[in-house]
This record gives sequence, C-alpha cells and structure tokens, in this order.
Amino acid sequence: MGVVEVTYFSDVLCVWAYVSQARVGAVREKFGDAVRIKHQFCSVFGDTARKISTTWKGKGEYDGFNAHLRQVAARFPHIELHPEVWLKTRPATSTSPHLFMKALQQWEHDSGTARNRPSESIFDQVLWAFRCAFFRDCGDIANWDVQCEIAESFGVDIGAIEKCMHNGSAFARLDADYQDADKMRIEGSPSFVLNEGRQKLYGNIGFRLIEANIQELLRAPQIEEASWC
Repeated sequence: MGVVEVTYFSDVLCVWAYVSQARVGAVREKFGDAVRIKHQFCSVFGDTARKISTTWKGKGEYDGFNAHLRQVAARFPHIELHPEVWLKTRPATSTSPHLFMKALQQWEHDSGTARNRPSESIFDQVLWAFRCAFFRDCGDIANWDVQCEIAESFGVDIGAIEKCMHNGSAFARLDADYQDADKMRIEGSPSFVLNEGRQKLYGNIGFRLIEANIQELLRAPQIEEASWC
C-alpha cells in the first residue's frame, strides 16, 4: 500500500480553514504515515480592505462580516472566536503571514527539523497558532512582530526566517503555491486535492467525505481504473 498525498490549500485568515483544521488533524490521527499532507496557500484575503468593502458592501461591511463569523463559530464548538474579530483588529493581508510560513517551511526543510519530528511539525504548530492568534485572540498576524513572537515560542530561528525572505526563496515558494492554486483551479479556502489533482474537495467538507476519498485511493486502483469518489 502506497502513501496518499493530500495537498491542502488554505488562506490563514479564512474562518473555514480555521474550522477545517480539526479535520486535518483527524486525517493524521486516522491514517498516520499512510497519508502525507502537503500545505500550500491560496490567496483569498490578499487585500482585506478591498475584499470586505466589496464582498460585504451593503451588508454591513466589517460589522456584517463579524456577525457572519460569529454565526459560523456558533455551529462549531471546537473553535473559539473573539467577539470583536475584524472589528478590533484588521490585518491588512494574508500574504504577509503566508510569506512567513513559507520561509518557516524552507527553514524546516534546510535544517532537517521536520524529519526529526514524528508527529506535528513546527510548521503545523505555528500555522495553527497564527489562526488562533487572529480568530481567538484578535491579534494582527499580518504584523511582523506578532509573527516573530508566536514563532519564537516554538523555537523557530527568526534569523533563518529573515534570510529566506531576504534571499527571495520564501517569495518563490509562495508564488509557486499561488500558481499551483491557479493551475489546479482552486475555488477557495480550504481545498483538499487528491489523486494528482483529479479529486478536489472544497469548503466546509465533513471528515467522512475526506476519509472515503483517501480510503478509495489507498485501495490502490490500477492506473486505468477510475476512482468512484
């Protein structure tokens, strides 16, 4: 039985990705080493002021969006949402934390840190901490100082992160993510991509559906055999 690769596209400021993180954890717990999750980013909140002012125009803008998020959070007791999210703090962009995370990903790869951790990588932990810092604590995760404070608490080498940014490698990784999202026609955040792009699960997808798709691939169909999921 081979390893199934799941590419997981998300935007760090997307509430549905915040909700869906529990399903990513459930996949790891259920399938262990039989599944490899590859984190990539897509841009939904690249320009937050423009997105809110256009998408929520005539619907209360930030106030309306805040009310919507509180309604969403009420349906999912496993997440915590600050009552003033997007009101008290308004990150300018998700691109900044995405860039930081790609630099962190590069650092983990170069240092071998990820290979020495049998369970969650530092990348996984910091990404979740970023989401919690915004949605739960109303922190501005687009701010460099906030990013560094969070990452340092997990032992991240900030000097190495800065180096990845200064030499352009973090930018290259992030651009590759955005290009992949475009090529794969990713509709939004979060999106699970399996079977070399043949299967895409987008949005608020339940764990059972994700599980069924993975199990079908683990059945190792022949190349000419289509997966029925």
